[in-house]
Amino acid sequence: MASKKKIVVTGFEPFAEHAVNSSWVAVQELERLGLGEAVDLYVCEVPVEYQAVQSLLPSLWKEHQPQLVVHVGVSGLATTVTLEQCGHNKGYKRLDNCSFCPASQCCMETGPDCIKSILDMDTICKRVNDSHTGITVSVSKDAGRYLCDYTYYTSLYLGKGRAAFVHVPPLEKPYSGQDLGRGLKAVIQEMLNLLERSCSEEEQRETEHRHDKP
Repeated sequence: MASKKKIVVTGFEPFAEHAVNSSWVAVQELERLGLGEAVDLYVCEVPVEYQAVQSLLPSLWKEHQPQLVVHVGVSGLATTVTLEQCGHNKGYKRLDNCSFCPASQCCMETGPDCIKSILDMDTICKRVNDSHTGITVSVSKDAGRYLCDYTYYTSLYLGKGRAAFVHVPPLEKPYSGQDLGRGLKAVIQEMLNLLERSCSEEEQRETEHRHDKP
């Protein structure tokens, strides 16, 4: 029997005008729906604090050894479920819930400016939109230079690209918490399909490479 896939999904706590953070509502709804028998799903709520993210994320990756970490955040500008392709290292000037921002204004002082997810978000976006879930999905390359972007970059760095970030609109603008949970499930299932396919292609290449050797 194949071992279960370990997936970590996070949402954020309330901040600023978001007294209820739709990202955490969506993640709790996803937990209720589940991702099927083959997936061991762990969810947690992330504080909107730079220093908390710096200590929490390494322990999440180390403790759970996940195949994929998906972070979910709210965007007041979003009207679709938005898949972020990359995280950015610099430009963190906005104060967090503790009125703090990094003195360096960056995530990892020696890290690259931008890290891309190994997942092709355009492919995932197309597949979910073609499946007529009633949720519109789009792709972005700018996660906003706040805790969302900061968290994403940190996870991409720690997980060598095996991370994803999903921005959701505030509740009822236009989706309910149930809609967002359903949309999130569809997105993550496509992410897992893509990961599985790339893993099996890699195994095939390795097998062919071994057979090619004299």
